[in-house]
Amino acid sequence: MSKPALLSLHQALRKSFQGLESNQKVWSDVLAECSPLMVSLGNLAEQWRALSNVQLSNTPLRDFPDLEERLRFKLVQATDTVLCKLNGKMSSLQSVRDSISNQVSAVFQLYEENTDSLDLLTVTERSVTAPSLSDMLEWLQDAERHYREQFLRRKTLLQTLRADDLSLLESAPKRWKSFESPSAEDRITDTLCKVSFFIKS
Repeated sequence: MSKPALLSLHQALRKSFQGLESNQKVWSDVLAECSPLMVSLGNLAEQWRALSNVQLSNTPLRDFPDLEERLRFKLVQATDTVLCKLNGKMSSLQSVRDSISNQVSAVFQLYEENTDSLDLLTVTERSVTAPSLSDMLEWLQDAERHYREQFLRRKTLLQTLRADDLSLLESAPKRWKSFESPSAEDRITDTLCKVSFFIKS
């Protein structure tokens, strides 16, 4: 492979891994902000359930004729507010996903443009400071797939939630938590450790 092509590919890889590193932090920060919102959603679902299970007309609260209606209205408002905030967080997660996807596709485009001058040795050769091109490309692809799938699952869940669907609201926090993938995040952190010398070189 020509020296300039290899240098520009290394440069693009460095940039992509640096982007991945900063985006991984943003991603975990945004998810941390989502946690209390999902807890709120679960709490609101419990309040909905309690209101549905009680006959206010059979309690001393019957003296307030429009109380149930007012409580329902308040719960709808509160639920919509939480869902709105969660959708705002999804926009942040989408920005992270898009940023990673764009950087990875730019690297692969550059790689495709230079495949004619690539031989197997160049692609698989590793040094003390740099992993092989094939390894680094694979790691980037794995990271990009992870964030794409994570985003899709979370977005799909939020799109199904409505203030008037109690069972979906009740199960939402548990389902959201089930999407967590610490092993995949650990692999990305591990990858960033493996390329740390390469990024700095």
